[in-house]
Amino acid sequence: MTAATLSAIPYWSFPLLFVTGLIAGFVDSIAGGGGLITVPVLFCFNIPRQIALGTNKLQASFGSGSAAWHYSAAKIVSPRECIRGAFFTVVGAVAGTRCVQALPDELLRRLIPLLLLVIAAYMILRPAFGEKEARAVMPAAWFDVLAGLGLGFYDGFLGPGTGSFWVVALILCRGFNLTKATGWTKVMNFASNATSLAVFAIANQVCYLPGLVMGVGQLLGARAGSRLVAARGVKFIRPIFLTMVLALVLKLLYDAFSGAH
Repeated sequence: MTAATLSAIPYWSFPLLFVTGLIAGFVDSIAGGGGLITVPVLFCFNIPRQIALGTNKLQASFGSGSAAWHYSAAKIVSPRECIRGAFFTVVGAVAGTRCVQALPDELLRRLIPLLLLVIAAYMILRPAFGEKEARAVMPAAWFDVLAGLGLGFYDGFLGPGTGSFWVVALILCRGFNLTKATGWTKVMNFASNATSLAVFAIANQVCYLPGLVMGVGQLLGARAGSRLVAARGVKFIRPIFLTMVLALVLKLLYDAFSGAH
């Protein structure tokens, strides 16, 4: 990271970055989609795309780590049960982050919003989706390998919507309710965020001071959001989750088909 890169993010913007992290951490800990808030803000500055993504992974690691800890403390998720899934998520995230440093992402830019739109429609048409735990349709070991590698790769490669995909996959394949799926998602998000951050850092593609400022906001926002989920459960998560998925769909569709980059 050069001095010119850092100077592209002026100090007067740090309060804005802190508030952005605070809001994103709160929303992301409840329903995912925090990257919809943080990535466009970082892209507003005149810094290379990879450095913006690396900086985003730094601040996101604070939020997902804080949320994962609070969900664990509330007994919504057991970190021990997440070890295998987290391992394969780490492997996938390394591969995905390496790819994003070298490959174009035009196909995914167009495909992902359409997949998210399907998720939103499915939840709207099935109002009881995720309210209760159900029978698992996939063995835990197979799910951990397939979802960990696939979603870990996607989070490292592109990122937006990863939390939404994890939540839906856990409900459909493992039979989790929405609250438990949200808790597990934060553990997996932390695994992929921290791994992707390490890869970006090795390549010197992280702007640390702005990322840490946003990270403090993420930490506080995630703490507040995860406490609300623990206290209020599925009925509280559902409308926020749907709102963020639909907002994410609109943003990604605009970026993919308007020529915005």
